[in-house]
Amino acid sequence: GDRMWHFAVSVFLVELYGNSLLLTAVYGLVVAGSVLLLGAIIGDWVDKNSRLKVAQTSLVVQNASVILCGIILMIVFLFKTQLLTLYHGWLLTMCYILVITIANIANLASTATAITIQRDWIVVVAGEDRSKLADMNATIRRIDQLTNILAPMAVGQIMTFGSPMIGCGFISGWNLMSMCVEYLLLWKVYQKTPTLALKSAKVEESELKQLNVKKENDMKPTEGVQLIVEKDVTGFEPQQEKEVSCAARIAEPFITFRDGWVAYYNQPVFLAGMGLAFLYMTVLGFDCITTGYAYTQGLSGSVLSLLMGASAVTGIMGTVAFTWLRRKCGLVRTGLISGVAQFACLVLCAISVFMPGSPLDLTVSPFADISARLFESEPLPTITSPEDKPEMIFATGMPNLLNGSTTPANSDPEMSPEPVPLISVSLLFAGVIAARVGLWSFDLTVTQLLQENVVESERGIINGVQNSMNYLLDLLHFIMVILAPNPEAFGLLVLISVSFVAMGHIMYFRFAQKSLGKQLFVCCTPDPKAVSDSSPPGNTSTV
Repeated sequence: GDRMWHFAVSVFLVELYGNSLLLTAVYGLVVAGSVLLLGAIIGDWVDKNSRLKVAQTSLVVQNASVILCGIILMIVFLFKTQLLTLYHGWLLTMCYILVITIANIANLASTATAITIQRDWIVVVAGEDRSKLADMNATIRRIDQLTNILAPMAVGQIMTFGSPMIGCGFISGWNLMSMCVEYLLLWKVYQKTPTLALKSAKVEESELKQLNVKKENDMKPTEGVQLIVEKDVTGFEPQQEKEVSCAARIAEPFITFRDGWVAYYNQPVFLAGMGLAFLYMTVLGFDCITTGYAYTQGLSGSVLSLLMGASAVTGIMGTVAFTWLRRKCGLVRTGLISGVAQFACLVLCAISVFMPGSPLDLTVSPFADISARLFESEPLPTITSPEDKPEMIFATGMPNLLNGSTTPANSDPEMSPEPVPLISVSLLFAGVIAARVGLWSFDLTVTQLLQENVVESERGIINGVQNSMNYLLDLLHFIMVILAPNPEAFGLLVLISVSFVAMGHIMYFRFAQKSLGKQLFVCCTPDPKAVSDSSPPGNTSTV
């Protein structure tokens, strides 16, 4: 249900606003800004409340918000013409604002659900067995990849053969049913795992020892853990004794925000988390930006859907590679190997920028389009001819287009050399698809490092800040595209993206070097003696 809504909400907003991306852009900006500002506060709320209460509340709020949004959208689709005439269209504008606000609440609740289930519950359910934790993480990611394929397909078919209003009704009904099922499943898991009811400093300490028995010769992580536990124990009692003043309550969210980011910075896995966040500053993924660029290069919708399916398959291969590499080489080395594999594949994307068919043109200013929009007084369609090309493609169903060329679409003789321009875009997507193996393996590595090395009492707030960092870099990548939206500048965006991925993996390499020292490049099966000497029988792997 969540994946269906994430896919459908953008389509609904485009449909409502007359095939304009304005509402979708506003929605994306609101969502990114909200998680950036409220990520630490959401995480702190997860930490301060019982696991069952957090999971159930966030689940109900998320699904109820989606259902309410679906109902409002159905009303708007039904009575749009009437709403336009009432109060000079202000009532319709209020409906748009209401939809975006409620959809944003649904996304924040989804963030809370992901933090509590995927970052906290799963660690407690896995207990001492780190191999089990890795397998559970990989399984969740495979399910996530499959739903990323199936959910858009289902909604797309319903909206194609039905209507947007039917799509809204289907998603609302689906979320109502899934909420009941998920609620019952959460209750069953909670009943079968008694340790989920425990949330104390003692549990944190013992749990951390179980998960970090074989930490490689670096005392800084354990020092960080001890500081966090001490702060947790000493800082909890005064809250119960003193009554909180009105000014303190107003200042509390700001203090929580500051403390969350400070705690994140002091984590032993800070560099690993930053490395993951830097991977979000990229146009090398199957989002609306790369898809739009592919359209301008002459790829049809059917080809793009096949490429998206291939990327999902390689993503699932990445989850399999993660579990295998972790057993063979340990968790930290798995992240290093995954990073090298991802970057090696993305080199193809960098090469594609300079291959025949690439629209890269350094003589055209990347900011030419935005400056024209801001300072020219002419109507938008007459600003530049490349600007008209993507619009024509979407409207006419993919004519032959040669990399933003100003040649008219009906002059077929000049469009004959088709294989040449496809070299660049083929290399680009080959690199993006192949890189998914390393990307998802690396993502799982950092996820498990956060699970194993963050104290229970701060799992929520640390993962909330991690989400904020991810959204911050994601927001920067959208701003980068807004500043340089023309196809001639896409090659520069690709090179910048590859650079940010490289910086992210350099940060992770620094973390790995601090953790393992001289043992970093000794990639072999974990030493059974070291494991048996220092860990319980259930633990069969090393970091």
